[in-house]
Amino acid sequence: MSASPAFSVGSRPQLPASVQRHAFKAMRLAAGDEFQLTDGRGLRVTLRVDDPEAALATVTEVEHEPQPAVRLGLIQALAKGGRDEQAIETSTEIGVDVVMPWQANRSIVQWKGSKASKALAKWEDVLVAATEQSRRAYVPQLEGLHTTRQLNAWIGEATKRGDMVIVLHQDATDTWGHIEQKAAQLASTASTASTASTATQASTAQSASVTAGPTIWVIVGPEGGIADEEVASFVQAGAASCVIGTTILRASTAGPVALTLLSHAIGRY
Repeated sequence: MSASPAFSVGSRPQLPASVQRHAFKAMRLAAGDEFQLTDGRGLRVTLRVDDPEAALATVTEVEHEPQPAVRLGLIQALAKGGRDEQAIETSTEIGVDVVMPWQANRSIVQWKGSKASKALAKWEDVLVAATEQSRRAYVPQLEGLHTTRQLNAWIGEATKRGDMVIVLHQDATDTWGHIEQKAAQLASTASTASTASTATQASTAQSASVTAGPTIWVIVGPEGGIADEEVASFVQAGAASCVIGTTILRASTAGPVALTLLSHAIGRY
């Protein structure tokens, strides 16, 4: 459920019709129950129900959640059967911070012309709905569609600025355990830098936001898998190729599994 940044403790805001339906019709909240609203940009508001019949509730707490020191990103290849949308939905519930659609060489689904803008808007709707369902404070950032050539150039830039890019591929030789070690080390370094930056701003009374930290990206191919030449070019550009376990995961599950493991490795879980 979405919140307005104008909410303040002790106020009785006018709840939007959509919030009223969800809180009092779907959730059947009663007097004294609490629920939360977010604005998708870090604001989290807690309210206590006063009168469910009149849709009245009082704000009891307002907080702003900081951005994570290390973000998690999903580069999801377009896939048939809605598996790409399933992937970004579940990944949002897990905690992904940024999502990028990828037109892989083996993607059967094609985003062309007017279809591209409509498909991107649909992905945005999926991210927003999953954010509300999972009660997250942030809606994942949605990047534009990238072709393999564009993604290859982007990987080079991302790794140069300190991001970590992981390509999931069944024939990779690098182990997931090695990837987790690198991720944990990156998170530790970023956390230390973020803490120091926050302390500096506090001591100098600065109000500027903390510079965004690095992002760990996971690249997931379409239902036909990532082509060998794509993997080779991505690795040459600076990505790491690895395999998770001994079984083949679907396009809809590979990303969420990797993001769950990474969330544990960097200390979110």
